[in-house]
Amino acid sequence: MELIDNNQRKIEYLRISVTDKCNLRCLYCMPGEGVCFKRHEDVLSYEEVLRLVHIMVPMGVKKVRITGGEPMVRKDLKDFIILLGLIDGIDEITMTTNGLLLEGRVKEFRDAGLTGINISLDSTMEDTYRQITGKDGAEAVLKVLDEALDAGLRVKINCVPVKGINDRETERITLLAKDRDIDVRFIELMPIGCGRAYQGIPSDELLAAFEEIYGRAQPVSPADNDAKGPAECFRFEGFKGRVGFISPLSHKFCDRCNRLRLTAEGYLKPCLFYEPTVSLRDMMRSGASDEELESTIKRLCLEKPEGHLFDKGDEGGKNKEKRRMNEIGG
Repeated sequence: MELIDNNQRKIEYLRISVTDKCNLRCLYCMPGEGVCFKRHEDVLSYEEVLRLVHIMVPMGVKKVRITGGEPMVRKDLKDFIILLGLIDGIDEITMTTNGLLLEGRVKEFRDAGLTGINISLDSTMEDTYRQITGKDGAEAVLKVLDEALDAGLRVKINCVPVKGINDRETERITLLAKDRDIDVRFIELMPIGCGRAYQGIPSDELLAAFEEIYGRAQPVSPADNDAKGPAECFRFEGFKGRVGFISPLSHKFCDRCNRLRLTAEGYLKPCLFYEPTVSLRDMMRSGASDEELESTIKRLCLEKPEGHLFDKGDEGGKNKEKRRMNEIGG
C-alpha cells in the first residue's frame, strides 16, 4: 500500500511533535513571556502516537522524525523511541533538537534506536546564542555535536539566518563542516508566528557570499543517498562535510514534498502553510477504529495542496496557519 496524494507525491515521511514546550525561547519561534502551553491531557499520549504510526507504516511511511517544541523536555522519550524502533517497516528514526538536554546522553538515545539528529544552532558565539535563545548554551551544543559524531549518528546542523541578528556569523557556522563529516544547512526564515517580525536571508545570497570566501561550490547530486530531502547541498574544497540550503521561499520544493506533520495535540498537517482541520486525537478518544483512522489519513493525504502560499503574504487566505512554530512541530 502507498500513500500518494493528488499530485502524485508519495508520502513516506512523518514528523511527530511530542510537545509544544521548549527549554529555550528563540526569538523567531516563541515569545519570551506569556506562553500558554497545551495541557497534558490535550497532548497525544505515546500510546496514541504509536497507534497512528502502526497504522501509517503499512500505508508507506518509512521515516519518522521526532520534533517539538524541544522533544527532550518530554518525559520517557527514550522509551518511546525504543517502541518506535520495534515497528517493522521504519527505516529511520531521527530527531530535531537544540541539543542542550542531550549532553552526556547521546549514546543512550543511539542505543534506543535513534539513527540521526538535526541540531538547531543559530550561532557558535555565546552572546549571540543568548540573544536568540534567551540562554547560554552554544558551547554545550558543540559538545553534543561531537558526542553525536563519536556515537556514529548522522548529524545535521540547522541554522536560521536572521538579518541584524546572526547574519554576520554564518561563516563561523559553515566552518563546523570543514573538519567534520556533517551537513550544515541554512534554512530560510518562515513567516510563521513570531518569525513574521524578522527578516530572513535568501539562500542565493548566502551561497554567493560563501563562494567569495571558499571558492566555487560543487553541487552534491540528488542521487547521493545522503542528499535526499529538501536541502540543496554543496561541497567546498577542503571541507570534510557539506553545506546545504533549505529554501522554501526562494526555491519552493513543494513538488517533491513527501511529508505529513502530526502535531502534539493530534492534528495531521499535510502542509505547513495551512491550518489543520481534523483531530486524530479526538477521533481516537471518541472510539474510532483503525479502519476509520486509516480512511481519514488517506483523505487528508489526498487533500495535500499542490504548494504553499507563503510567497503571497496576506493573500494566502483564511486557512493560513496562525499558530507559532513550536505549536506546529518544526
